Amino acid sequence: MRAILFSLLMLLPATDLARAQTKATPKSATPTSETRYFTAIDGFMDGADVILKETRQGKAVSAATLDVCYMPKGSDSRDRFVATLHVDGQTLTGTTQSLGSKTPVTVKLTRKPNGEMFDFKGQVGVGTTTYDIASSENSDLSEKEFQDNQTTEDSIAAAPKDFTEVSPEAVGVRVSLEAASDFLKTLRGQNVDVSLSSLDVGCDSLRSGSMVINLSVDPERAAAVIAKAKAFPGVTAAGWTNGMVDMDRTILFPAQGYRDGGKLDRDKIATLVAAALSQSLNAKLSAQAFDENTGKLKLTLKRPSTTFPALQLTDTIEVEALLSADRPGSTDKLMLWVGSPSITTTDENAAKLSLRDDSTNDEEAEQPSDGGALAALTKELKGQRWDSETSTWQ
Repeated sequence: MRAILFSLLMLLPATDLARAQTKATPKSATPTSETRYFTAIDGFMDGADVILKETRQGKAVSAATLDVCYMPKGSDSRDRFVATLHVDGQTLTGTTQSLGSKTPVTVKLTRKPNGEMFDFKGQVGVGTTTYDIASSENSDLSEKEFQDNQTTEDSIAAAPKDFTEVSPEAVGVRVSLEAASDFLKTLRGQNVDVSLSSLDVGCDSLRSGSMVINLSVDPERAAAVIAKAKAFPGVTAAGWTNGMVDMDRTILFPAQGYRDGGKLDRDKIATLVAAALSQSLNAKLSAQAFDENTGKLKLTLKRPSTTFPALQLTDTIEVEALLSADRPGSTDKLMLWVGSPSITTTDENAAKLSLRDDSTNDEEAEQPSDGGALAALTKELKGQRWDSETSTWQ
């Protein structure tokens, strides 16, 4: 029987025979290439910000890059290194140097699947410091998931239609890291406040090569500061950003009667605000002053405290306010923001009782009431208040 079958096969044309053999032994499909990311490897170099990028053919890793932003031991400034890793099975190794201090870096990691998670063990050497790596149950991300997580918004508006979403005194400047130092030096001696926290060069800045410096400036001078910043080499964006103004405590009102020679009549507004607060809080004005840098008004009022009346303690009330146009450029309306009161109780008698405020610093705690001062000012100014539900002035 086998001889007969062999004879029949031999009678087939060569092409038919090859086709028959091809059907009998189908080729295996080539694994598709995929890029995956690890962005939260716990316990890596004392909590460093890590991005491990892997290129996979099926389940096998064919290429890997390790991007680490870290705080070197004994330093207050972050550094970063990017290492292209050699892949040998589940072992990832590589050498490079840090981008800031140029410190030599060695990497040796073992990668082990753990169900749908992955474990990493090994060592990373940075100069003379060796970090032991032992991190388990790490999940990975797809290319799309990674890109979605990388989007950052610095909220710099170069030409906002008004100041309902950005603050009139707050200026943001995005500048390259190479030019940041020179730009900041130009602000010395200028009437601007620089946010100290914005000078912290974070991992996003190290990876993007730029940072956002936040300034506070008198709203009357903000446009000029922004224009000057835009002209500085290395600045890629400048405009208004988020700041102190809270729309829930802001009044929109006609500018007529509150300008003096084209400038805002701040003294007139300060008198109105002080009068409204004095009446609503049953307190007397103690001091008032405008900040030359930011244009912010600070009012200090005092009243007898109701806490343990026999001690005759004093409540010191501080309130900040800011007056500005309602939008950049020419406008016939103004905005007045009045902050919530801050109240401190002290003993101002000759023989003072030392008091310690041990109340909790809960950010969600209810703010002290202004006693209706904002409502009274709205009426006095014939103004409108912001409705957050409809996003309109009412």
